[in-house]
Amino acid sequence: MTSLAGRTALVTGGGSGLGSAIAAALHAQGAEVVVVGRDESKLRQVVDRLGERARMLTCDVADAASVDALRDTLADTDLPGGGISILVNNAGIPGPVAALTDIEPEAWDEVFAVNVRGTYLLCRAFLPGMVARGDGDVINIASVSGKRPLAHRTPYCASKMAVIGLTSTLAFEVGPAGVRVNTLSPGPVAGPRMERNFRLEAERSGSTIQDAEQAFVSRSALGRMVTEAEVGAAVVSMLGMPGMCGADVDLSAGMVA
Repeated sequence: MTSLAGRTALVTGGGSGLGSAIAAALHAQGAEVVVVGRDESKLRQVVDRLGERARMLTCDVADAASVDALRDTLADTDLPGGGISILVNNAGIPGPVAALTDIEPEAWDEVFAVNVRGTYLLCRAFLPGMVARGDGDVINIASVSGKRPLAHRTPYCASKMAVIGLTSTLAFEVGPAGVRVNTLSPGPVAGPRMERNFRLEAERSGSTIQDAEQAFVSRSALGRMVTEAEVGAAVVSMLGMPGMCGADVDLSAGMVA
């Protein structure tokens, strides 16, 4: 595995689920980790589990003033490596499970505010430091749902395709300065979020939760979901590939295949 000693990583949505798993994987390889989110109690639990080299800060990634305050706070902190050199834009919300014609504009806008605007704001805040140092990694967490049809999930799917597009273009903007920007697109990840989706789909279709889950995972080559730990390991592996830039890495147990 890649040693990340001497580097500082910022993980958004770090209080639970994928964010906490990614933070744990980075921390295990020696990185100083800053977990960011809106729920202070959840963030504190993550930091308590990780111990030394972990800290937490609250931030609403969709709010420009909140992100700027996060940047300014960290600028006044003595961070290994001179600042944030690994940015993992993981914060995201699933949004409604409904036909597009039944989705209210406010619900659509909320998904894009967190999933896309949040990614943009964090990159805007922390890329200048990476460019100035001539080194850094940004990994944006997208989804295979941005690349394949998923009925009744239009705002989520559209937002994740937007993240993939943002990544590929941004890579060409900052790559010449030595900053690598890549996307990791997990497939369905076992955990509370997918359990919620299966429950909502079962309610919508009149099927059982088990049937909804089976219909979903049967689309993957391995016939299963990936795990949070596998996503964390994938982030670390991507950081060990210095020639990778502008890539979209599929981690879906073969969902796209």
